[in-house]
Amino acid sequence: MADIKYQIIQPDDNENIELIADWYLSEWNIPIQTTIEKTKNLSADNYEFQVLMTLHNKPIATGGLYNHVGLLDREPRLKIYKNWLALVYTKPDNRGKGFGALICNHIQDHSKDLGLKDIYLFTHTAENLYKRLAWQQLERLALGGKDIVVMKKEL
Repeated sequence: MADIKYQIIQPDDNENIELIADWYLSEWNIPIQTTIEKTKNLSADNYEFQVLMTLHNKPIATGGLYNHVGLLDREPRLKIYKNWLALVYTKPDNRGKGFGALICNHIQDHSKDLGLKDIYLFTHTAENLYKRLAWQQLERLALGGKDIVVMKKEL
């Protein structure tokens, strides 16, 4: 685990942005152009960022902090919350090895370094991971046949 590195993706880092876009297309069917545009337009002034994790200089995971996530379109009342940890992805051959927790912890630490007091997320697949990382449940929603939990982490 000693050769893990993290980098904040910059708007001109086309190679890594395209890699992340390919990952998001394969995992969640998010159109490549949507990811490219969203990533290039992340605003550090609004505490938004995308992190890429590498192991032995090979990209293996990503995730970010965003002010807008898809859930807000379906549940506008949740727009009172800002700073959403989202789109945490680990390459399939690296799953189950703790890399998801490591990148989440890095995003949390970076958020705290930026001066944020709390961050939010929603999930229907990784609730146990976030509970282990000391996230607290705010509420549950049933959307699109999925049991979604909205969570908060005080930094």
